[in-house]
Amino acid sequence: MEFDVNLLGVLVATAASMAVGMIWYNERVFGKSWIKMAKIDPKKGSMAWSMGTVIVSSFAMAFVLAHFTSFAHHVTLHDGLSNSFLMDSMLTALWAWLGFQGLRFFMHDQFNQRRKKESLIHMGNDLVTLLVMGVMIGLVGQ
Repeated sequence: MEFDVNLLGVLVATAASMAVGMIWYNERVFGKSWIKMAKIDPKKGSMAWSMGTVIVSSFAMAFVLAHFTSFAHHVTLHDGLSNSFLMDSMLTALWAWLGFQGLRFFMHDQFNQRRKKESLIHMGNDLVTLLVMGVMIGLVGQ
């Protein structure tokens, strides 16, 4: 059994992920609150290193989501269900967030005693990011 991953879909999903992050963590959205709660000094750190890490991570996440989506779509077709590739990609993104991202953040942040608001900012970003990636992968198709 072979699963096709559309590299264009992965690249579009990666770019969309970057756009979501830039909007989500903009000072006019959640950035100001996040910087304050996380006690981040924007003047410290290497922006090039941070952006490189984000791009590589987003690409890997999009690739894995596309692979999972291809698998899920194949299974639903095999089982006689007629979900569209777009629907399967969005459902896969939702389940991936719930099972791997959202709950992990919740558990991790409880032990680190992070503020609930900070956790919700990160969890919300991950949910929106994965859903937007799912939409992009689903629209581009296999």
